[in-house]
Amino acid sequence: MVNLTRIYTRTGDGGSTALGDNGRTAKTDVRLAAYADTDETNAVIGVALACGDLPEDVRETLSRIQNDLFDVGADLCMPLKAEYAWEPLRVRQEWVEELEADCDRYNADLPALRSFILPGGSPGAALLHQARTVARRAERSAWAALAEYGDQPSAQGADKGEGGVNPLTATYLNRLSDLLFILARVAARAGDGEVLWQPGGGREPA
Repeated sequence: MVNLTRIYTRTGDGGSTALGDNGRTAKTDVRLAAYADTDETNAVIGVALACGDLPEDVRETLSRIQNDLFDVGADLCMPLKAEYAWEPLRVRQEWVEELEADCDRYNADLPALRSFILPGGSPGAALLHQARTVARRAERSAWAALAEYGDQPSAQGADKGEGGVNPLTATYLNRLSDLLFILARVAARAGDGEVLWQPGGGREPA
């Protein structure tokens, strides 16, 4: 259980921060960027929920995802190790499959796409499109961390802060961005309708 009794600690004033295994890393570390971008994704989803115009089933799905994203962040901040004093929280394949099932369920009631979609249609839809783009950035950051640290556990007895990254974090964020796109379509159709891209902006040829 998390017990936050004090918010500022001054321990990061030198440009480093603690990882989940109590190792420390630079605040510019690609591993930290991955869970920071995941946190930002969560924040944008929170704004979309707070705007109040999303369908109830979409709200329930997003509320579950917000909790999941904290779990994704917890995974990203804990380097893979050969052994732990306790079992860490890790993203599992079932979570990815759950997102895929959500994609299929919501997409089944949507018309086929005949054009790309511009962010808009309702405040909630526009915010979900923003969340989608941030989730894509979080995914790229996760892949950057995987490129830097790999996906293998550190050797037994390795220093804190060493170890790979769970690749399912990147997979989860990829599927989430797909689902956010679909949910933005659902929200737009419940609002003023989808805004379609017109190549060339609909301008008359010169």
